[in-house]
Amino acid sequence: MGLWPCSCSLYLLSALEGSALTNGGLNQHSPVKRKLEAEKDYVFDKRLRYSVRQNESNCRFRDIVVRKEEGFTHILLSSQTSDNNALTPEIMKEVRRALCNAATDDSKLLLLSAVGSVFCSGLDYSYLIGRLSSDRRKESTRIAEAIRDFVKAFIQFKKPIVVAINGPALGLGASILPLCDIVWASEKAWFQTPYATIRLTPAGCSSYTFPQILGVALANEMLFCGRKLTAQEACSRGLVSQVFWPTTFSQEVMLRVKEMASCSAVVLEESKCLVRSFLKSVLEDVNEKECVMLKQLWSSSKGLDSLFSYLQDKIYEV
Repeated sequence: MGLWPCSCSLYLLSALEGSALTNGGLNQHSPVKRKLEAEKDYVFDKRLRYSVRQNESNCRFRDIVVRKEEGFTHILLSSQTSDNNALTPEIMKEVRRALCNAATDDSKLLLLSAVGSVFCSGLDYSYLIGRLSSDRRKESTRIAEAIRDFVKAFIQFKKPIVVAINGPALGLGASILPLCDIVWASEKAWFQTPYATIRLTPAGCSSYTFPQILGVALANEMLFCGRKLTAQEACSRGLVSQVFWPTTFSQEVMLRVKEMASCSAVVLEESKCLVRSFLKSVLEDVNEKECVMLKQLWSSSKGLDSLFSYLQDKIYEV
C-alpha cells in the first residue's frame, strides 16, 4: 500500500477524530447547557477564547493563553489551528516556551487547563499524516523531537504543576498527567490512550508511568486496547487526585490553587525536588526511548501503511 494524498489523509483523520469523540460521549458542537458561577476571567469556555485574548497583555502566543496571576502562572490550551486542542509541533513549542518563562519568573506554581469542552485530544493526527505523507524521513525526526522536547519540559520543570481537566484527555494529553504534580478533574472528564489501537507506540513516558500508577494490567488495557477511564475511575486508581462537579469545577480549582500559592515558594520547590528528583533521570531515559521508537515507526513505510490501513477501515464505520 502506497502513501495516500495529503487531502485524503486529512479527510480520514477528520472523520475518525469526530467519530472517536462522539462515541466516547462527547459532542463538541453541542450547545453549552449551563454557565459556571466562577469569576468571568476563569471560566474555561471556548466562547470566551477571544475575550480572554483581548484582555491578555501577553499576546506572544497563538494557540495558548498565558495569564500571570498572584503567585502562579496560568496556561490555557486554546488552539485556533487544530481541533479539540490537539497538539502539533508548533503548539508544543509554545507550551515549552511558556514553561520556560514560568520557570524563571516569580510565580510559585503553574496551573495548566484548557479553553473549550475538551482538555486535549493528543497529537493532531491529520497534521501528522499530512506531514509524513510529504516528507516521511525528515518529518518523522522533526515531530518525534518536538514530542521529546515537549515531554522533557514537563519532566524538568522545578515548580509544582497543577492540571485542571475540564473534559476528555486523550493520547499525549493524558500521558503527560503523571509528569505533573496535582491533577484535578471535572466529572465530565475521561481519559484514553489508544496508542496501539491507532497503530502507534506509547509517548509521554506512559510506558513507564502508567504501569507504576495504574498497575500493569490496567495500563496494558489502556495502552494496547484503548480502554477508557472515567474521571471517578481515574481518581480511584491514582491518575487523578480529586473529581469535582462540573458546575463548580473552576471555582474549586481556583480556590485550591490560590491556597497553594500562599505557601512559601522555596518550600514548594524543595518539596517537589524531594518527591521527584530520583525519577527525573528515569523519565528522561524513557522519554528518549519512546521518541526513538516513534521516529522509527513513522520513518518506515510499513509503519505508515499500517496507520493508513487502520484509517481506511475506520472511515467506513463513520
